[in-house]
Amino acid sequence: MTHACAYSADRPARTEALLHAERLCAARGVRLTPLRRRVLELVQSRTEAVKAYDLLAQLSTEDHAAKPPTVYRALDFLLEQGLVHRVDSLNAFVGCNHPDTPHAAHLLLCSQCGRVEELHSDTMDAAIAQTVAATGFFAHHARLEVQGLCAACAASTRPARRA
Repeated sequence: MTHACAYSADRPARTEALLHAERLCAARGVRLTPLRRRVLELVQSRTEAVKAYDLLAQLSTEDHAAKPPTVYRALDFLLEQGLVHRVDSLNAFVGCNHPDTPHAAHLLLCSQCGRVEELHSDTMDAAIAQTVAATGFFAHHARLEVQGLCAACAASTRPARRA
């Protein structure tokens, strides 16, 4: 099964995702502190990846007295809990659409608008695992980033057909 999940800036979807994150943390016996929750909310409010210092700038305009180590600790926690993914090529973060189960992060990055989509493919996961295992390498985790154009940007850059 393969499908792509776009990150939603839609407020009801974000609210449900935050409530879901709170339930997951409670079930796991970990604490989603107000700062961690706010960082998660800021990450989830974007359809593009967000850098830690952009989060810090946003937090500094609010009541939070956050310093870089505090934001990085919050992001580390969110990564450990599977609530966000790290986008290595951008040194940035995106929310996870499926935090219930551990999974490899396969991200589609639009180089034009910055949109990020999370790709889920059992076939791709199996192929990567099989290929890696055949080499004798033991992988701790796998992350795949594909850069290109999202469907909307690709459609807007195609030349119009002449009749």
